Amino acid sequence: MVAAEIRKGCFQDKVVIVTGAAGGIGAATALRFAAEGAALVLVDLSAAAAKRETVMEACRANGAADVLALDCDVSREDDVAAVVDAAMARFGHVDVVVNVAGYMAFKLIQDFSGDEWRRLMDVNFMGAVYFTQAALRVMQPGGAIVNVSSIHAFQTTARVAPYAAAKAALASLTRSTAIEGKALGIRANAVAPGAIDTPMFWTSPNIASGEEKVPDNMLGQPESIAAVVAFLASSDAAFMTGSTVTADGGRLSAL
Repeated sequence: MVAAEIRKGCFQDKVVIVTGAAGGIGAATALRFAAEGAALVLVDLSAAAAKRETVMEACRANGAADVLALDCDVSREDDVAAVVDAAMARFGHVDVVVNVAGYMAFKLIQDFSGDEWRRLMDVNFMGAVYFTQAALRVMQPGGAIVNVSSIHAFQTTARVAPYAAAKAALASLTRSTAIEGKALGIRANAVAPGAIDTPMFWTSPNIASGEEKVPDNMLGQPESIAAVVAFLASSDAAFMTGSTVTADGGRLSAL
């Protein structure tokens, strides 16, 4: 990403919560907002604290106004409430929430246990629900919520049914949030990435086995998704709400 693409000061005086911030799209998103002057709340599991610490230092070096790093299991409503309370106590306002946290598991539909289905739905969908609820309670007009969905919401592959279902639900949540947020002056949009060069992509058994092949020109970088997220959260997208923007290098049309 060249420096000219960074809009210095675009998010000056804005407070941005990013979930799943310890790596992949979450880390790239945090760094993008840092470069554009935001104060950041970096959220991830306690197990990812060391990686999150590295991202926090990088955000400071990248120009973040301030950085707060917090442990949070997004599937736990109390954890989410504690994060938002801490952000309000530190900064006095929350302007943007980016719901990135998620994970994939790979089995046939009939082989997932009920507990596995629930855990995948809780992390990939309910976490965004809890942060959306909290955001709608505290955000002032002009606030923005950006959800990271997936092209799996629209066209999927074998062995990822719970993940695909959760991402489809997330796209629907985005539309509902846009409707109900309108009266509050709060926008909600989503981005649906395709294949992105992250650990989640490379640990897929479909990729490792060669069953699923992704051409180099359809494998994106996390920074490309972060740029879309930053646009959707910015005043440049003031007339957009309820949209899910596909950013996949044409991958969806190849599935």
